[in-house]
Amino acid sequence: MSLSLIGIIFVQGYWIDNTVENNEKQFSFNAKQILISVSNRIQYREFEEMFFPFREILDSIEEPDNKTIRQLLNISIDNSTKSFVYADDILEEDYKLFSSFISVNIDTVKLKNILNRNADITTNDTQNDIIKQDSKSKLERIRGLTDLQRKDLEIVIGEIASIIPIHRRVQKKEIEYLLQKELEERDINVDFEYAIYSNALATKVRSDDFSLDYPTTYAIPLFVNDEGASEYQLYVNFTGKKQYVLSTIKGMAILSIIFTLIIVVAYSSALSQLMQQRQISQIKTDFINNMTHELKTPIATINLALDAIKNPKIEGDKEKVQRYMTMIREENKRMHAQVENVLRISQLEKNELNIKKDRLELHDVIEDAVTHVSLIVENRDGYIKKHLGALKTAVLANDSHLTNVIVNILDNAIKYSEQEPKIDIYTENVKNSVVLKIRDQGIGMGKVAQKKIFEKFFREHTGDLHNVKGHGLGLTYVKRIIDDHHGQIWVESERGKGSTFIIKLPLIS
Repeated sequence: MSLSLIGIIFVQGYWIDNTVENNEKQFSFNAKQILISVSNRIQYREFEEMFFPFREILDSIEEPDNKTIRQLLNISIDNSTKSFVYADDILEEDYKLFSSFISVNIDTVKLKNILNRNADITTNDTQNDIIKQDSKSKLERIRGLTDLQRKDLEIVIGEIASIIPIHRRVQKKEIEYLLQKELEERDINVDFEYAIYSNALATKVRSDDFSLDYPTTYAIPLFVNDEGASEYQLYVNFTGKKQYVLSTIKGMAILSIIFTLIIVVAYSSALSQLMQQRQISQIKTDFINNMTHELKTPIATINLALDAIKNPKIEGDKEKVQRYMTMIREENKRMHAQVENVLRISQLEKNELNIKKDRLELHDVIEDAVTHVSLIVENRDGYIKKHLGALKTAVLANDSHLTNVIVNILDNAIKYSEQEPKIDIYTENVKNSVVLKIRDQGIGMGKVAQKKIFEKFFREHTGDLHNVKGHGLGLTYVKRIIDDHHGQIWVESERGKGSTFIIKLPLIS
């Protein structure tokens, strides 16, 4: 199950990573397609806007020479073609434009022949075709050119346009509009920064925050000539790329993570419960064994006493009969006390134990509890010393249950002392509480046992299962009674150096 769970997590992680990688590749493909489309649109728009000035110049002059075409074309571009004009600024490059035209050798005969071939096609049409031809839009007229005519025109127009400064050939608004339109058509919502470079040198056509240092910069050549070369490159940074790619898988990734976490939590819970059930099963087995051992001894004693009483030799000896009867009664009380202890815990868990509380002096309760175990301690040559330093000891408690609490702790101190039991009892006042400390010099306990010592059925063994008599319910009972009295109990211990049980109870006025 653990290996399968690890495998599921690995597969989910691999799937998410692979999906992100594929989406990034798809985004890069779309970005390149967008730049190609934008470049083509800009170049076609320039060709379209320069085609008609050429046509008008050549139609208006019978025998145009090179110089006349250059002058008229320059004026036409400035006055007729809005795409090449800045309304408020006259840049330094603009003054160089006219002189640059002088170096351009325009083949006027070739141009005339190109446009005349297009005109001949129109002249040979029928009258209806002529009417239709006149009503065609400019775009349709350009599309009416043959591939050869179109190519020849592009070469000539490209030579002329290359002289025009880039900021007059393409404007920021056009690039932004085309990029935004292409992104919307592909349903991609990302921010972008752009710039046009001329042979690795920045131009004026750029957005404010563009940087070539961006991790993923896409580039496309602008105004490609007939040889496939270009002087300008359009660079674009899609600044929201990472967020967009992640957003495409966000929904499925979140669901995948949630379901995986549910599986992990469910698996952890099942594993924890399995371990708890195993532990509880072992504890209950120990409890049954200990309880059987605790009950077996008094039952055997009672049977022996009954057999002795039936003996004809004993029947006439009243003293021995009385002795055996007393033994039976004591062993019966012992069994009853064991069963009563178990029932008391069950009642505590069901909140059915009715504990009536009265005003008590804690020192009086301690004295009473010590008397219950004093003979056992004396028989083992031990001692119980009282250091009752508290000045205020009035508490609201149940005499019987509080006495049993102290007796249980003292009984544990005696049972878990390998040598003669040495027990010290301390009391002190801390603010509005009285603190009772019962310290022994027994075998002590480890850190794990300190955390579980008040759990039901828990017992720390030092070897044989029955090396210390008990059923693991005494301290559970102690904890529940102290909690019912609104007090606190904890233990401080170190293996081999004994334990100290500390009880803190609220005082009453």
